This record gives sequence, structure tokens and C-alpha cells, in this order.
Amino acid sequence: MKQAVGKAADYAVDARKMLVTVRFGSKLTIVDIGRYASQLAANPWFRPDFSEIVDLRDVQEVDLGADDFLRLADQIDPFAPEAKRAFVVRTSTQHHAARMHQILRIQRNIQIFRSIAEAEKWILGP
Repeated sequence: MKQAVGKAADYAVDARKMLVTVRFGSKLTIVDIGRYASQLAANPWFRPDFSEIVDLRDVQEVDLGADDFLRLADQIDPFAPEAKRAFVVRTSTQHHAARMHQILRIQRNIQIFRSIAEAEKWILGP
């Protein structure tokens, strides 16, 4: 089931694979991420223990401050701490944003990849 979150993101929930995929647009803001998280949490097919692939490759501007990263990790994130999360990046700015989320989560089941194929292989297994 594919959903659009305004112009900022598109996401899909695959209940069979227990996987959420999201692709963010050119500017990444706390408002856009919050909107995505709210819509996802309200989606009847979503479960917090699902895995997630976050595609940041289109993001050109990250408009998130230190407080925003803390809110994301502690309040906004709808996923359970044990959920596997894969971030797909292309640039150092995108990598930095993914790394900040990785550092702030208690569990260390977040990995950063350069391709969707690598992320899927880690999430879904061989």
C-alpha cells in the first residue's frame, strides 16, 4: 500500500514482508518527518516491529537541528527499538543525518547503505 505524504515523502507498507519503505524529497524537515511518522502510525497495515528502508538519496537540504534529532529519536519515531532500520544515502550530508539517528537510538540495529539492494539484502536476508 503506497501513500504520499505531501510533496515531502512517499511510503509503502508491505505487511507480508513486514517492511516499510519511505523516500524523502529534496528537503528534509522535522515537520515532514513528523507528518510521515503520524500517517504511518495511523496506517492499519503498519506494526512498530516492522523493518524500514529510508531512502534519502533525493535529499539535497537537511533542515534539522540537534533538538530535532533528539525529538525524532525520543518522541516522533513510531518504530519499536528492536526494528531493523536501513538508511540509503548518496552524499555526506545524507550520511550525517542518518548517522545522527543511528547514534541517538538505544538499539544498534540501524545500518547505512549506498544502494537499495544492499539495504534490502540486510533487512530481508539472503
